[in-house]
Amino acid sequence: MKRRGFLAVSGAAICVPLLGAVRMEPQLRVLLGTGDARPLSGGGFAFDGLAYRGSFERLSDGSIVNVITLEEYLYSVVPREMSPSWPEQALQVQAICARTYVLRRVDPRRPYDIVPSDMAQVYEGVRAESPPGRAAVDATSGTILRYGGEYAQVAFSSCCGGHTESASDAWGGAPIGYLSGVVCPYCTASPQYYWSRDIALAEIIRALGLQQETIGETYGVSIPSFDQSGRARDFMLDRGSNEAPTVARGEDLRRLLGPKLLPSLLITKCSLDASQDAWTANVHLEGRGNGHGVGLCQWGARGAALVDGSVEGITNFYFPGTSIDRWTSVSSRPTTTNFQLR
Repeated sequence: MKRRGFLAVSGAAICVPLLGAVRMEPQLRVLLGTGDARPLSGGGFAFDGLAYRGSFERLSDGSIVNVITLEEYLYSVVPREMSPSWPEQALQVQAICARTYVLRRVDPRRPYDIVPSDMAQVYEGVRAESPPGRAAVDATSGTILRYGGEYAQVAFSSCCGGHTESASDAWGGAPIGYLSGVVCPYCTASPQYYWSRDIALAEIIRALGLQQETIGETYGVSIPSFDQSGRARDFMLDRGSNEAPTVARGEDLRRLLGPKLLPSLLITKCSLDASQDAWTANVHLEGRGNGHGVGLCQWGARGAALVDGSVEGITNFYFPGTSIDRWTSVSSRPTTTNFQLR
């Protein structure tokens, strides 16, 4: 989803037998990094201590690219994005979203299509696969989320904290109707549904690139504005009556501090221990959720599935107005996006 959208699928395709028919399935090129790769006797290859399906190519700079079918790639992705112990409906929703996320970015002009990263889609080869994950991919084989005649713009994160985020509020740009945010009652079981953090004010000052002598004495930290989902648009450091306050965009501060320190921007309490000086004080934050909150709430998909939510019902809830379709019947126009997956 970090983080910017640079993913694509090559224009190449292979023929895959399926119940007596022939289906064209896209090949994906995954950039694994530099190192040694060697074929395995049983098929596939080894790289950096891990086994991978498919074959490999070496780019001119020595990087190894895994050439693999899209469905086999998803065998590894789905169990790393969702626990294999979760309901099959949730895993199938994840498979559809992961497939759509990749296919929307079709662009054969790149030397590779995707990197394996927790800032995009986690991919660890064969070791990440599981029977429930493979079953979810097979059950949804070739299906994607469609809006109009194109692939839907898909985002997902761990837990929305009770309200998914609008894509335009998160990343700017024109509003997208099916990514405008919904109230979510299904993710309360997430361990990050409620969280609290004490972050050293000095850490925030350093993250913002401010110097101790320029910040002066900080008298308070506040959130001056919230968006429609309740997420912080900005943070303001009040530097006293003789100094203009320092204002930082919420998204920028979360990126600078990292998601472990600031799990989400759905913050319900923000306070500063003003009895301490700026370099020993802590900012106390309480909030809900984990991730940017746009699109699919993964813990929410789990919760909805546990109350008998269907695959189509879950996708319609988090992406209202979209429909499930076959990837071959949808436009493959290359697109760019600022979407992030975490």
